[in-house]
Amino acid sequence: MTAPAQRIGFLLWPATRAVTLALAEEALRVARRLHADACYELTFLHAEPLADGAWGLPGEAWNGRLEGLQRIFLVADEPVTAVAQPLAGVLKQLVRGGCVIGALSAGVYPLAQLGLLDGYRAAVHWRWQDDFTERYPKVIATSHLFDWDRDRLSACGGLAVLDLLLALLARDHGAELAGAVSEELVVERIREGGERQRIPLQNRLGSSHPKLTQAVLLMEANIEEPLTTDEIAQHVCVSRRQLERIFKQYLNRVPSQYYLELRLNKARQMLMQTSKSIIQIGLSCGFSSGPHFSSAYRNFFGVTPREDRNQRRGGSAFEGGSSVVERG
Repeated sequence: MTAPAQRIGFLLWPATRAVTLALAEEALRVARRLHADACYELTFLHAEPLADGAWGLPGEAWNGRLEGLQRIFLVADEPVTAVAQPLAGVLKQLVRGGCVIGALSAGVYPLAQLGLLDGYRAAVHWRWQDDFTERYPKVIATSHLFDWDRDRLSACGGLAVLDLLLALLARDHGAELAGAVSEELVVERIREGGERQRIPLQNRLGSSHPKLTQAVLLMEANIEEPLTTDEIAQHVCVSRRQLERIFKQYLNRVPSQYYLELRLNKARQMLMQTSKSIIQIGLSCGFSSGPHFSSAYRNFFGVTPREDRNQRRGGSAFEGGSSVVERG
């Protein structure tokens, strides 16, 4: 006898990429073909109306109701600024009724806005970590591929969406089915949720030189109070000259230059993702003063920190000491 279908809803926000939805849908579709009891009935709904003539993913406009779903995933690929009040009420009611709720990629934003992630672990993409943590301090934001915390599911985005769905299939129908779906989709291995999002450092560097890896890890761990090149060399047990040769050979720059670029890129990420003042960001990235930060930033990116923030955020200015940075 065939098991009754489990109804899973996907609530889509504008700018959701097709690949995010396709990864989840394909895993469930293949499971249905491989296993008679893997009966999933999928519903696709748009959380907001599409602009006239705009291309959109398949699905219907949300009609004011969400009933009969055992699970629902909120799907977005850019942070969502607000959830309409009627939809917020329906989602909260659905959760109170026992529906398991999850978020794919930036879908964690609307879920957190509704308070439905307070006290829960949630996998947040590394690009949004600073912004999300500042906005939602009650959520336990992790750098995991995905999290399954009681009745809350979240995947950071990209291929981690598939990892989460494979975990769902294993929970529902056993590891054998998850393995069969993985093999069908030519997935090299099934990754655990607790694995880290960032690829191994040696892969990012394009080198497996152990001293280089150790040195860069030290730099990444000491952004606010940078170490000197001599201190780094001492920590990794090489001479300063040898460390400089290694960096020049593998990264085509000296350690101090690489370190500066690392700190400036971190500063740029914070500028775009947090509301911290520009001078606060400069100090937290190891710059001794506002003018020092502004000058280094302009020399590297071609614009001042304030200009960069305003251009990328549509011209909105941020208060709190940024004027100090622009001098010098």
